[in-house]
Amino acid sequence: MRLSEQTDRQLVEAYIRGNEECFQELLKRYKSRVYGKISVYIKDRAAAEDIFQDTFLKAIHALREGQYNEEGKFSAWIMRIAHNLCIDYFRGKKKMPMTRANDDYDPFDYIASGDKTTEEKAVNKQVLADAKKLLTQLPDEQREIVMMRLYYDMSFKEISETLDISINTALGRMRYALINLRKLIDKHQIQMSLS
Repeated sequence: MRLSEQTDRQLVEAYIRGNEECFQELLKRYKSRVYGKISVYIKDRAAAEDIFQDTFLKAIHALREGQYNEEGKFSAWIMRIAHNLCIDYFRGKKKMPMTRANDDYDPFDYIASGDKTTEEKAVNKQVLADAKKLLTQLPDEQREIVMMRLYYDMSFKEISETLDISINTALGRMRYALINLRKLIDKHQIQMSLS
């Protein structure tokens, strides 16, 4: 049977047994889809190409180390690797200078503020700290959508393509995230207005 006629699973199994050509077939099948997904939200072409190469290198390493889970589809697995590498890229990239002592990522550090009084600065700092704390209380799926919208400035179409979900699912998760944030704000009686 020709390689092009084999299933992804058959190709993965043959590659693990030592047939290098099988991974070439998988690369051929998924390179445009993976690169397309990466380039949706990595606008720097060189960075997108690096992430693309890293995606397949990571896949090769995982397959050789026996870390591939055959319960899922290869296509979803390779897309998840690409997605995670894109997230890592944004976490490591500092778009604006930040004035904090630790390296924890915080999307609220990127909200611009003009000249403020000391009291206004203190209030704003507390509001942003409260917002960050509230985000940690959201379910992972909802928090991920909020972060992609706030920090990555991604459209719901881009989010749906990146996470391999429908636009309605992305919108629904955002809606529930906002509902949950409002409930948490009311429950804890938190003031969320910036000065």
